[in-house]
Amino acid sequence: MEIRRDRYLNRLLDRRQNGLIKVVTGMRRCGKSYLLFKLFRKSLLSEGVDESHIVGIAFDTFENRRFRDPEVLYPYLKEQIRDGGMYYVLLDEVQLLGEFEAVLNGLIRMENVDVYVTGSNARFLSKDVITEFRGRGDEVRVYPLSFAEFMSVYPGSKRDGFDEYMLYGGLPMIRNFPTAEQKIAFLKSLLEETYISDIVGRYSIRNRSELEELLNILSSAIGSLTNPEKLSATFRSVKKKNISSNTIRRYIEYFCDSFLIDSALRYDVKGKKYIDTPVKYYFTDMGLRNARLNFRQLEETHAMENIIFNELKLRGFNVDVGVITQNDTNGNGSSVRRQLEIDFVCNLASKRYYIQSAYALPDAAKLEQEKRSLTLTGDFFKRIILTKDAPAPHYTEDGILIMGIYDFLLNENSLES
Repeated sequence: MEIRRDRYLNRLLDRRQNGLIKVVTGMRRCGKSYLLFKLFRKSLLSEGVDESHIVGIAFDTFENRRFRDPEVLYPYLKEQIRDGGMYYVLLDEVQLLGEFEAVLNGLIRMENVDVYVTGSNARFLSKDVITEFRGRGDEVRVYPLSFAEFMSVYPGSKRDGFDEYMLYGGLPMIRNFPTAEQKIAFLKSLLEETYISDIVGRYSIRNRSELEELLNILSSAIGSLTNPEKLSATFRSVKKKNISSNTIRRYIEYFCDSFLIDSALRYDVKGKKYIDTPVKYYFTDMGLRNARLNFRQLEETHAMENIIFNELKLRGFNVDVGVITQNDTNGNGSSVRRQLEIDFVCNLASKRYYIQSAYALPDAAKLEQEKRSLTLTGDFFKRIILTKDAPAPHYTEDGILIMGIYDFLLNENSLES
């Protein structure tokens, strides 16, 4: 059964013939090759592009291993370009190609060649696109399946689907495994043998156990404010190990560069400035996060917050943690300054949304607690509380939208409605 990935397909189609190398990036097994060789190719054919004008090579297959030599590949590609029509060159796992930067830069100099590539997160990251192609690369970041994409092929109810999505994540291959035991084994093997091994190999890390223990700590604290200094102190007090904050900072950078985790900075809403530390970290895929903890720590509140963060990112928003400072009085009548938090401040061009994640709103007191920071933003941007169960989207008397998580996740335009 075909999974539609229209968001990314449209981004590729919008970039056709723009003179740049379209670079599809993202974590391993998130569907980059499927997007390029199945969906994009199918779309080109449906528009009337001749099959002979689509040249695709996957460098990680046995039959194509000879093409990893640029002296073999480049002449072969030139031979395929037999007329003045537009040719689409699709290259998968391009990091396996020797001197790939020179080859790709040579291809885009041909007026009738449009180049699309995917790369492994082991040796081909977002920053590599910037440095290697020097203004000639156009990145399309692919995420694991969104909940809407997941539900498009899920046979059960949205409630059952959400529980499974929260537990096993959105890597497309998960749907190939019928039992919980198989899903768990796949995720744990993928994390250990692929993602972590990629990082260890790319950065020549000598102490793998330190790296893995840090990942354990981050897995246990998704959505919690932290920084390298605090994490270093945790290692000393809990793990009885001395790891410098600089080493931890590098390790976190490696996790982020490899698309395993992502970060949200703190933003002073009224002061309109960023606060450097502490930071919140979220996992790009909840299944991998849960696998790291052997599926032991399954807090639905934090998991829902992580899923909301990922959904906002894949919709193209810049996502920060909002901070609002308020003058208040304590029990003694003395003036105190309190910091209130907004889970997500989301920006895209001129659009901004303030969003709180509240797994449940059992009573008026809980609703008032969630609303408090939203009522103090001092501007007129839309304010939203997302909750697990809401009868239908509705506004409170002070203009805050209450929306159920399913309405938010299953409707790409839910924030604008």
